Amino acid sequence: MHSTATPATLPATDPAARAGVTATHCPYCALQCGMGLRAEPGGGVEVVERAGFPVNKGALCGKGRTAPEVLSSRVRLTEPLVRSRATGELAPATWEEALDRIADELSRARAEHGADACGVFGGGGLTNEKAYALGKFARVALGTSQIDYNGRFCMSSAAAAGQRAFGLDRGLPFPLEDVPRTGCVILVGSNLAETMPPALRYLTELRANGGTLIVVDPRRTRTAEQADLHLAPRPGTDLALALGLLHLVVAEGRTDEAYIEERTSGWEEARAAAMAHWPEHVERITGVAVPQLRDAVRLFCDADAAMVLTARGPEQQAKGTDTVGAWINLCLATGRAGRPLSGYGCLTGQGNGQGGREHGQKADQLPGYRKLTDPAARAHVAGVWGVDPDSLPGPGRSAYELLDALGGDIRTLLLMGSNPVVSAPRAAHVEERLRSLDFLAVADVVLSETARLADVVLPVTQWAEETGTVTNLEGRVLLRRRAVSAPAGVRSDLDVLHGLAARLGHGKGFPTEPEEVFEELRRASAGGPADYSGISYERLREDEGAGVFWPCPDEGVADAAEVPGGGGPHPGTPRLFLDRFATEDGRARFVPVVHRAAAEEPDAEYPVLLTTGRVLAQYQSGAQTRRVDELNSAAPGPFVELHPRLAARLGVGEDDPVAVVSRRGRAVAPARVTTAIRADTVFMPFHWPGEGRANNLTHPALDPVSRMPEFKVCAVRLERA
Repeated sequence: MHSTATPATLPATDPAARAGVTATHCPYCALQCGMGLRAEPGGGVEVVERAGFPVNKGALCGKGRTAPEVLSSRVRLTEPLVRSRATGELAPATWEEALDRIADELSRARAEHGADACGVFGGGGLTNEKAYALGKFARVALGTSQIDYNGRFCMSSAAAAGQRAFGLDRGLPFPLEDVPRTGCVILVGSNLAETMPPALRYLTELRANGGTLIVVDPRRTRTAEQADLHLAPRPGTDLALALGLLHLVVAEGRTDEAYIEERTSGWEEARAAAMAHWPEHVERITGVAVPQLRDAVRLFCDADAAMVLTARGPEQQAKGTDTVGAWINLCLATGRAGRPLSGYGCLTGQGNGQGGREHGQKADQLPGYRKLTDPAARAHVAGVWGVDPDSLPGPGRSAYELLDALGGDIRTLLLMGSNPVVSAPRAAHVEERLRSLDFLAVADVVLSETARLADVVLPVTQWAEETGTVTNLEGRVLLRRRAVSAPAGVRSDLDVLHGLAARLGHGKGFPTEPEEVFEELRRASAGGPADYSGISYERLREDEGAGVFWPCPDEGVADAAEVPGGGGPHPGTPRLFLDRFATEDGRARFVPVVHRAAAEEPDAEYPVLLTTGRVLAQYQSGAQTRRVDELNSAAPGPFVELHPRLAARLGVGEDDPVAVVSRRGRAVAPARVTTAIRADTVFMPFHWPGEGRANNLTHPALDPVSRMPEFKVCAVRLERA
């Protein structure tokens, strides 16, 4: 399989019907860029530009352009593997043997230790249909509460903060097209130029339109180089920075008192908390000079409209929920939420990180973003599933807590679409816990580092080989269409769940056709915060596949008062909160927060801060992108980015091997010496296994609300290696 170096152009009109091209979407990040695929006679797949899709307008990064490479049988799984009890080695097996083995082990664990001895771990790349079916399988077929997914490591802190402030979490409460039309954007902890390259144009257009860009990042990234103002705080101090800006807003009389009075509650408590963070104090904590703090406030408040967008930088902290809450407080105090071209938004990372958590993969949620502890929610979903509400288990452990419990209370694990051996914090410990299980089954596209530990590995279909819906970072529900056939011997995740459920005594309720699953999802989500009931496959096939924004209730034919120009289906909701917030009283809630130290601060033994992140040519744990030659040539392996002063003290130069050591482990990688990072900080990308595995080092301290681990800051020491 291959892709063209320069994608051909797909006509904007009728993108699915020209010259055998299938209109679909990229399998990687939450932009879900539109692309076309054309199967070639020799067995390859050509990527074709979809200029008509509004998010990327045809643009693709290298990952998207080369995505068909992973469809090749040369790099992916094409038959089940079962670990021999005699030799201990993985060997090819039939599907019946593999599914029988999994079902037998799950049944044995339930019989001997109870339902919660069975764990389920999902992924933010699973389609809505697969995420929904996985949650249902865990709670109905297994009866276990022990389910969560790797999306917990993505934007759970932003989700929790959004719920607290607005009563609803959707990554962006407005479409990306609004970003270039606002007056100022504060971008916190996002290197968008490398993680979502096609989205950089929105910031370029913002500045071309006369708007200003403020980037908050301890590194001078490619994104920060585009900024009018770059603030480089010490890792782990984003909360203090946001509070310092709010202090200045109050001190300089820049609050929007009318807005605060009419549309919010809790201001006095939040104001008092912010006033304890005076500028000079914040400068000492963050390292950001007071004049820069004042410049940021001036640019943000002088604009007619403004936005704050956060990503993993402030969110992947043990105080991530409060940190995001502080940035939301800044928006509320200045009247920059629930107004046109203004607001707070989160840049979701994984391809279906948004939809994946809305429909049942998270430990505490049911489909439609309903709370598992809500009796009405349980009754509604149980009614759709045809089970007694009392039979549904309660909330289980969050992602890291679930992984940490493996081999203890949890004896078996079914894992789909995740590679925690590379991606989880304290990764060596997580690998040890996976090895301690009585039984591990993994369904994946490739033989990932986690799959190599499994007792059964199931080869499943990929994005281009299956139809399903995903929800991008804007809350836009999209239809990814099947473009090519999967190799013989490969089945879909829905087939896997159907086969296992049947073996566990649930022959009905787990269909294999995605559209049938989606129809059930629509009913299960109806009336919930993430209401998809007004969205159908038929509707998603229309309008050149531009998608529909949730919430979109099924109201039949809306009247003329609801839909401009007359009746019709509910139009979806591109922009939230313009009339009211999703709280009981319709008001946004200020939440008082105060700065606190990171879970692990530098000391004499570990004097340097480590932060982690991504690079342009690789994605997440690299399980797929590390199998693409072009991407490996661009980003062949891990590195340690450090300031020249730090390098000089250590006595290392460019490309010299450096050992980074924390209290949890050690990683070794070549030095990359640059002035683009703070002198007290080092950076490592987390895409690689082996001795350069950055997550050997990271801290598993959890946010008390979101249960997000503290990936973004820990104390380390450096050694010449």
